[in-house]
This record gives sequence, C-alpha cells and structure tokens, in this order.
Amino acid sequence: MPSFNFDDYDTGGFFDELIRPNGKPRSGSEILVERISELPDEELRLRQDAIDKALLRMGITFTVYGDESGTEKIFPFDLIPRIVQAFEWHHIEAGLKQRIRALNHFIDDIYHDQHIIKEGIIPREMLEKAKSFRPQCVGLKPPHRIWCHITGTDLVRDKDGGIYVLEDNLRCPSGVSYVLQNRSVMKRSFPKIFADSKVRPVIDYPSRLYQTLAHLSPHGKPDPTIVVLTPGIYNSAYYEHSFLAQQMGIPLVQGEDLLVQDDCVYMRNTEGFQQVDVIYRRIDDDFMDPEAFRADSMLGVPGLMRAYRQGNVALANAPGTGVADDKVIYAYVPDMIKFYLNETPSIPNVKTYICEREDDRKYVLEHLSELVVKAANEAGGYGMLIGPHSTKEEQDKFAALIQADPRNYIAQPTLSLSRVPTVVGDHFEGRHVDLRPYVLYGESIWVLPGGLTRVALKKGSLVVNSSQGGGSKDTWVLADLDLAQDQSDVDKVL
Repeated sequence: MPSFNFDDYDTGGFFDELIRPNGKPRSGSEILVERISELPDEELRLRQDAIDKALLRMGITFTVYGDESGTEKIFPFDLIPRIVQAFEWHHIEAGLKQRIRALNHFIDDIYHDQHIIKEGIIPREMLEKAKSFRPQCVGLKPPHRIWCHITGTDLVRDKDGGIYVLEDNLRCPSGVSYVLQNRSVMKRSFPKIFADSKVRPVIDYPSRLYQTLAHLSPHGKPDPTIVVLTPGIYNSAYYEHSFLAQQMGIPLVQGEDLLVQDDCVYMRNTEGFQQVDVIYRRIDDDFMDPEAFRADSMLGVPGLMRAYRQGNVALANAPGTGVADDKVIYAYVPDMIKFYLNETPSIPNVKTYICEREDDRKYVLEHLSELVVKAANEAGGYGMLIGPHSTKEEQDKFAALIQADPRNYIAQPTLSLSRVPTVVGDHFEGRHVDLRPYVLYGESIWVLPGGLTRVALKKGSLVVNSSQGGGSKDTWVLADLDLAQDQSDVDKVL
C-alpha cells in the first residue's frame, strides 16, 4: 500500500481544507484525494521533483535580505492543492468587493473632507500618528477617484471553520506571479485530476490587470503607454515585476529610464523619448519621487508627483494608499463598511486589540503569552510576537516596545489556522495555511478566482511568509455551483 495516502492522515483537531475529522474528503475534494491515493509513492515523488525543477528553470525566486546563506531563494511549492468550494468562493468574492469599496471610500475621504474623522468613527490621533499617511496626497483626485487598483487581502480560517480577514495589502501587494506559475506546473503535472475537478482558470489575470491599468489612462487615450516601474533587480519581488511586464507585453522600467518634462512623464527608448500614460508602480511612496518624498531616493523619478497632480500620468496604486495597510487602521474597516456603505461586513476581522487604547494595552500586557502582537507597519512576518511560541525574554522585549510606542502595536488572539495535507518525507502531514486573493479595481471590481495559498512548512509554525520559511500551494476554486455540499460547511461560512 502506498504511504502517500490519506487513510492515516491526522487532522490534529484543526479545520482541514481537504479532509473532514472523520477522515473522509470534503465535498469537491473526492476526486483529488482518490487519485492521489492511487498513485505509487515513487510517482508522486517524481511529480514533485519535476515541479521543483520546472520552478527552478523558470527562475521563480524571492529575496531574503540579511540571510547569510544567500539572498536569492527558490520559492518552495507543495503539490497538494487547497480546494475552495463554489458556494464558499461566492461568499469570499462578495465580501472582498464590499471591503475594497469601503477602503477606497476611506482613502478618498481622509485625503479630502475626513468625514469619518469628524463623525468620531476613527479617532483623529489614530490617523495623525499613522506613519503611512501622506500629507503630500491631501486633495489629490486620482482617475475615477479610484485609489486602490490592485489589492491582496489576507484571509485565514480558524478552528470554527469561519473565514476572517487578517490584513489588507494596498501598497504593492506581491505574490500573484506565483499563483500563475503554480497553476501552470500543476496543470502539466495533474492534467486529468485538474480537468475532472472543474477548476476555475486564473490565466486571464495579466489581461485583466492590463485592462485595469488602461482604464486609468489620462484624457481617455484609447491606446495608452503603460509601464511597470521596479526598484531594480535587488528588490525581493523583482521576478514578479519582470514576469507581469512580460505577460502584459509592456516595458519594465526603473526610475533612471523615466524623466519628467513640462509635467509629463517620458520613457527613454532607442528612438528617443515616448510619453508614458500609466505607471504600475512596484516601488513604495517614500522612494517614488525625491522632490515630494525622500530626497535621498535614487530609485524614483524627480517630478513624478507634479505630473500626477496635473493629471498627465496615472499611478497604480495611487500614492497614499498605504495608510489602509496600517494594522491599527485595519481594526476600523468594519466601521468603514457600516459608515460608507451602510452594510454589515460580510467577512469579519480577527478580533484586534489596539495598544493605543489604555484598556486594550493593559489587557495585552497581561496576556502577552497568549496573543499575537504585530507592529502597525511591518510586513513579511517581521515585527511580530507569537505569544504561545515565545520566551519570557521576548515577551519582556515586546512589553517595553508597546509601552514606548503604543500606537505602533496591535494584538490579536492566536488563531488555530486551518491546515492542508502537505508532503513531508514519505507521507502527508497537515500544515497551516492562509489565502491571499487578488482584487483589481478598474471599470468594475474583479477578484481572481483563487489566490496565493501560503503554507507554513515548519511543523507547528503559524508563520506562512516566504521570508520566514513558508511556501505555497495551488488554490483550486471549483466552478460547479451545483456541487453537492455538506450543510455544516455552508453554515460555518455563511
């Protein structure tokens, strides 16, 4: 009997995305579980090896700064996919569209009339102390009043089966290239299982992204010149920058390739200069324009914000959107949904304690061993304390940090993240996962059916970030809305 089967798989008391507590596959997972179990062990290993070699040839890498063993890493991939049933995806999609609409209203409001502040929904000091609030953006009116064109929202499932929003990423969300390449290698490795499972495609993301960017074209130019602006080859997501530019068929440029003249942006090319209409920027606000932000930046384009203010070039995402990435501001998104849309949030936040509030801070300091503490503006798994896995020394360090700068910290309960079977040696073990769907906001709001399932490859770890030892899985959203479902699953989600 093959050792790569699910008969002895232990869900460990966690919600498992493929296998029920009774050992049976969840609805929609039957075909995958049955076919994988039938494969000889050597065949499964060969397919995993083939996928690893394909990803290596493709150059699918990310950069870890400060790693003594080398900064360039191959992004780990596990061949057992995560499966999302159609009814569940419908709920997720609707909730994400609702959230993005509210966040866009919020960003536009705080750079203009600040109604949400004046009405006391968000305390003024929370906004004034937000490190990512950009005074340079006050009064800006981006094309169609859309600020957040490309968003990656991190979702998690707790042991109760419910789905929660963990955080929003509106500055330069990364990872979608891995979604597309993961799908490419999975379709080649398991074509029959993939076809029989009726999985929704993700291949049209680059064309959707291009349409989103083209929609921003100043003065409605029918055939705009669009570029991807990258900080360069040493950026952690450079592979993705080049991949998306290639997939969209548009130039990949660095700051030195662009110049501003008469408040218009031009690109240097072999024929001279060509005016640029839309810039998909993969560079943070601080480094985008040394005239408007950090004067010491060598990565940006002097005068870019002048051209933007004049409406001669569009930027995606708009500068200033990072204020909605602030983990303290995140805590108020349910209030934003009620305030701007007069709706109840479809997908709840994880319960969040804001350390700037005295009562919350007192509770957090007394329960550091139980909570996850996060810095408001850090990403990639940095600036975090996972209480149950921390030492007393680490807890004391974070207590001092919180007391010194309470506005910079929030805390949340330690969630029992859902798991997915993962190849470990010669058998399957459960590993914790999250999900980052990608949302495009152009003429309408579109959600990529699936997203990046990040997996914590270290046993027992809850940190899924690639820089902290995580990897990824393909995410299969099932297309058949009439697929038989277990009512308990439906109830947990809805």
